[in-house]
Amino acid sequence: MSGWSEHVTAALLGTERRDPPVLPEAPAGGQAADGAADDRAGRLLDQAALLAVRRRAGRVPPAAPVPVALAPVEDAPVVPAPAAARLRRILGGEHVRVLPEWLDAAAARGLRVPVQSLPDLLERGRGDRALRPSIAAAAGRRGVWLALQNTDWAYLVGSGDDPGGGPEVWSTGTRNRRVAYLTGLRGTDPARARELLGETWAKEPAPDRAAFLATFAHGLSPADEEFLEAALEDRGKDVRQTASDLLARLPGSAYGARMAARARACLAPEARTERGRRQTWIKVDPPPAHDEEMARDGIPFHPAGSFAPRGGKPVGARSAWLREVLSRTPLATWTELFGLPPIEIVCLPVPEADGRDVHVGWARAALIQHDVEWARALFKGGVMVDEPEALAELLPVLPEAERDAAAAGLIRWIEGEIDLLRVLERVPGPWTGALASAVLAILTAAAGRGTRREEHLVGQLCRLAHERLDPAAAPRLDALAAEAGAAVPRAVTDLTDTLRFRAEMLKELSS
Repeated sequence: MSGWSEHVTAALLGTERRDPPVLPEAPAGGQAADGAADDRAGRLLDQAALLAVRRRAGRVPPAAPVPVALAPVEDAPVVPAPAAARLRRILGGEHVRVLPEWLDAAAARGLRVPVQSLPDLLERGRGDRALRPSIAAAAGRRGVWLALQNTDWAYLVGSGDDPGGGPEVWSTGTRNRRVAYLTGLRGTDPARARELLGETWAKEPAPDRAAFLATFAHGLSPADEEFLEAALEDRGKDVRQTASDLLARLPGSAYGARMAARARACLAPEARTERGRRQTWIKVDPPPAHDEEMARDGIPFHPAGSFAPRGGKPVGARSAWLREVLSRTPLATWTELFGLPPIEIVCLPVPEADGRDVHVGWARAALIQHDVEWARALFKGGVMVDEPEALAELLPVLPEAERDAAAAGLIRWIEGEIDLLRVLERVPGPWTGALASAVLAILTAAAGRGTRREEHLVGQLCRLAHERLDPAAAPRLDALAAEAGAAVPRAVTDLTDTLRFRAEMLKELSS
């Protein structure tokens, strides 16, 4: 053994410069009288072979590796072969923006990703957080199993419905896996989930408490009220905010009663005579001050001018408090107070200075409480034409059959490229029916004008339409291209290609 390093040195320096040592057990044959270099080189190789065998024979075998659990059996069938081939093309960079749609469409059809594509897919999700929920939905059980073998892909474990384990996950798992476990338990046994969280609540870090409490959105019921009310006193700001947001969704809660009392102090019916006609107006008196009870119930302080809705102008402190109070007040408060249906309430006259705050507050309440009748009233009442983004956020509340027409009517009200794009960014796909027609009309008009500003609008609109416009609109874009001839914008031809690609993709997944 000790001669191995000397043999290595002789091999590195060359046998002409360093004569290798002679081993007692070396093969017979001896050294040539003249010490020829060929004899030294041969002896080096013979002795190295002998030493190598000796080293291997004396090596202690390593400890047995920890066995890896077998990959689980899949319940869901794999996607058809043409769809699998298209997925490989997408992962290779072809129309990669449609990857979330491919994954969601596969999961919606009860299909899963082929195992051969899982490594590339999991690697892509490593750098794209927005893609992870779609991966979790379509990766199947083997996707989770594979993620357990590579820490770079650990994000998948617990990001879907299956946390990758049994009840022991709650005691030993990571935060993501525990959230997934609690989410699943909330769907089957909310009381047990609440009990488990209560046992460890005081020991959990504030970020974990907020994440765990958010799972109460699943299976939320009056039985959760006591726990949520206690969480309003939590030392973690995010925990308190989560608790107040959940309580605002809980019908018949004490929280809702407190908000209704505040709201009735802010809004009241007032009889007025205008032009000889007796009318009911809405008298508005925003909260005069911010107190500790408001803070406890999740209404931020909002110093004057500090609150600005997304894309909007800053509003005063009292206006911001009013919006917050109304957004957390049960909408039944107003039908009881005014004795009218929602469509008539939203059309009641309001002082011009306060109308926007009132309607925005009601829109947020309709979103939080998922109230279809109020959402429909705010769309049809025509009172929020100056707040198109707030209305766009209400679209998911409407029945699916009404969304396209409502969104089409909404974008027809809008004037200005920036507002149009902001609203459409909030309109989820697929854009079909009347909405698809309205978007295509805007594209046709903008492409026909051909100015630099319109080219920018066409480009940005096509960027959104790549993933959201109904693929059936491709022939109508062909007609637009035929009319424009050589002047058709490149963005439109690219959009047409993407729509055809998506149409073939969805057909393959449905076959």
